[in-house]
Amino acid sequence: MGAMEITGDNLIGGEPATSGGATFRAVNPATGTELEPKFREADEAVVDRALRGAEIVAAAYASTSPAARARFLRAIADEIEALGPDLTDRAHQETALPAARLESERGRTTGQLRLFATLLEEGSWIDARIDPGDPARAPVPKPDLRRMLVPLGPVAVFAASNFPLAFSVAGGDAAAALAAGCPVVCKAHPAHPGTSELVARAVGRAARATGIEPLVFSLVHGWSHEPGLALVGHPLTRAVAFTGSLKGGRALFDAAAARAVPIPVFAEMGSVNPVFVLPSALAERGEAIAEGLAQSVTLGAGQYCTNPGVVIGMRGEGLDRLRRALAARLGAEPQGVMLYARLAEDYAAALDRARARGALVLAAPAAREGPTRAGAALLGTYAARFAGDREWQEEIFGPAALVVEARDAADLMRAAEALEGQLTASIHASPEELATFAPLVEVLRRKVGRLIFNGYPTGVEVGHAMQHGGPYPASTDARSTSVGTAAIHRFARPVCWQDFPEDALPPALRDRNVLGIWRRVNGELTRDDVTPAA
Repeated sequence: MGAMEITGDNLIGGEPATSGGATFRAVNPATGTELEPKFREADEAVVDRALRGAEIVAAAYASTSPAARARFLRAIADEIEALGPDLTDRAHQETALPAARLESERGRTTGQLRLFATLLEEGSWIDARIDPGDPARAPVPKPDLRRMLVPLGPVAVFAASNFPLAFSVAGGDAAAALAAGCPVVCKAHPAHPGTSELVARAVGRAARATGIEPLVFSLVHGWSHEPGLALVGHPLTRAVAFTGSLKGGRALFDAAAARAVPIPVFAEMGSVNPVFVLPSALAERGEAIAEGLAQSVTLGAGQYCTNPGVVIGMRGEGLDRLRRALAARLGAEPQGVMLYARLAEDYAAALDRARARGALVLAAPAAREGPTRAGAALLGTYAARFAGDREWQEEIFGPAALVVEARDAADLMRAAEALEGQLTASIHASPEELATFAPLVEVLRRKVGRLIFNGYPTGVEVGHAMQHGGPYPASTDARSTSVGTAAIHRFARPVCWQDFPEDALPPALRDRNVLGIWRRVNGELTRDDVTPAA
């Protein structure tokens, strides 16, 4: 089989797996054309085989050296790049996303794989802690305690629809889990199964090239919910990572909680990402802010989890100017292509629900030009309504925003206090005005994972300090992130060794610091060896 051939198979450790499930095809959302080949949905037997294979190799993979796992991650990045235009061409056919966007997303995908490799080589992410024992301590001898993070075991990763590379098969969740030492079984998104297979085969080639057991990674397909629920319910799955809708994430969370042995679900879900525009910003640059908002709202047809869906400002000529400029800009925007027809239908239905609850229509989308087309929209309401009914915070996944007018600062604060958990919140203001509105900043700090000053929420930098997550319903665990190197901590748990002999300890916890990592010894960070008690 050629490296670029797509077969439609489920892949267990890179090898095709026969399934009795139904078949489906990918569809080009721009043309409605069905694409070859047929893909076979994974049945319970295939899911079981994938997880049993992952469990067989889990202990050996967990014990691989950080350097070996780093080589594996870099090899995955190299193999994805080696796919060349075949990968972006197939992704374009399946998603209608522009080639430039897909090339950028591939760069983000390979970049985060290499970033995790660097993290592994530095090594301190395991948070090694050593409290040496003191058998002579009176009246009770002090035990020797040594603690570090260890891999959870097999992780189920659900690929996202709106990022066919960076949040999918070898995206951030899979990269973090593999870096932590966990095998991965990935559920491909049915909107881009061919893209998923190409990347999964690249992962398999990287495993074989670096001496990693290929069963550390498997790919299962599914158009229905059954394969995903089978993954979550399987007793060998130790954690779940998901990026998608609130409905989908909550269903997986509930299924995991209903297991005989519940497991963590790290789901990144809905967010309206409010943007507060304070009076000085409205007066000085309201029209420029409207232009920035329009670009952010319509980016990728509004199919970003960080889409700025709510804009909040105080009544006055400044807000009027911003509203007019934003309405004109969105009203002139050509219709975009959404990733698949159901998303476009859901977008239209969400707009209808907003109108039904009394939203003012400031810019209405034109009649849809096709089943996957979506026009930009701008709606309006008042802060008292917004604060009084949580339905106003329904995420409209698509190129739409809601402008909320507050009577005064107190009204604006009530709107902020009514917000549910969010991925982000943005504040446009002068530095002096930001200090005046310190209570607003404090309210938002409790509500969100990322605070943005004089910027827009779309565009999530991959790095060490990024936080992409927030209080529910933005995510199921506000303590975690799905972007950046801190994402690795989702897939590890602490274990303490008490009074173990030196040669039975993991290398990271031995007296001699053979890995050269930072460790906390007697409460102090150091790279020095531990001096044994006399």
